Amino acid sequence: MKSLILSLLLVASVSIQAQGYFPARGTWQVKEASSLGLNQDLLSEAVKFAEANEYSGSKDLRIAILEGFRTEPYHEILGPTKKRGGPAGVIIKDGYIVAQWGDVDRVDMTFSVTKSYLSTMAGLAIDDGLIRSTEDLVGDYVWDGTFNGAHNSTIKWHHLLNQSSAWSGQLFGLYDWADRPPRRGGIDDWRTAKPVEVGTVMEYNDVRVNVLAYSLLNVWRKPLPQVLKERIMDPIGASTTWRWYGGNKAWVNIDGIKMQSVTGGGHSGGGVFINTLDHARFGLLFLNNGKWNGRQLISENWVNAVQQPSEAMESYGYMWWLNRGPRKWKGVEDESIYYAAGFGGNFIVVDKTNNMVVVTRWLEPNKIGEMMQKVLAATK
Repeated sequence: MKSLILSLLLVASVSIQAQGYFPARGTWQVKEASSLGLNQDLLSEAVKFAEANEYSGSKDLRIAILEGFRTEPYHEILGPTKKRGGPAGVIIKDGYIVAQWGDVDRVDMTFSVTKSYLSTMAGLAIDDGLIRSTEDLVGDYVWDGTFNGAHNSTIKWHHLLNQSSAWSGQLFGLYDWADRPPRRGGIDDWRTAKPVEVGTVMEYNDVRVNVLAYSLLNVWRKPLPQVLKERIMDPIGASTTWRWYGGNKAWVNIDGIKMQSVTGGGHSGGGVFINTLDHARFGLLFLNNGKWNGRQLISENWVNAVQQPSEAMESYGYMWWLNRGPRKWKGVEDESIYYAAGFGGNFIVVDKTNNMVVVTRWLEPNKIGEMMQKVLAATK
């Protein structure tokens, strides 16, 4: 009887350990999909689909950027760029790799997936008490004129994080109105237009995102890549190859030290350059509510906060997209799914229901919903 009890305890211990698996630095265990309850054939179909639907833009990302944002006046490349690789990705189930394709160690630009990393810097500032609340006015923390004026003075951290701030002005030589301008009108119309009321409209605007990065730099008083490395990437065992850049005009003096204010994407170059497996570690951290191998790196409160739909856009939280509202993926009914997304088909998808993370690089952007349908079919 005692031997039976010991055997059962051993089995339970192994089961608990398996459910709590976190990959050590430089290694990642691979398991057969079928051993974790997935249909291997259907999962293979999802991988083949990703490989067959490569992003149609140029592999020379300078060309892809200039082509993609050609309607913007004064647009230029101000930060580093890098020619991209081919389709790549990884599917994680219960912490284990169950599928991968392409060169998962290759460092590539990731464009607006960077925004989800930037949001994390705000979450850590909240956790540390550097920012008391997302409902605080940003101008109470950044008093150098960036938030002066009747309009900008009403902007809260909450608005910057969900892209409803309508911040108006110029940052490092870039104007807010020149970023993704309306299809109608011209420069005179755009630059003289009155901004919408703060908090009422979600506008995807990288200048305003970079205002958030600049504001957080003022709060942290040290480069954001350093904060990310020390607080998140090193503890989750990320490689040493990822980088986070800003534009060549985005240098500021903080406490007598010259620091670069990073960008929240690669709209004009810069942003996070990273490999697929490091993305997967970041996604796995959020899948586990901010905890990594027993250590709470970012509060569960913040992980929950990023998933709350904003007042101005039901499909958007704190710089993470939500599978609900007008941007809900067709045929994917689970509204608890949320994801980071970037130009050129870069995605980190967090699927809480199935305890999965899906990272895909250079997938034709409009194919992500169809791909996720195929991934989820393998879970049934």
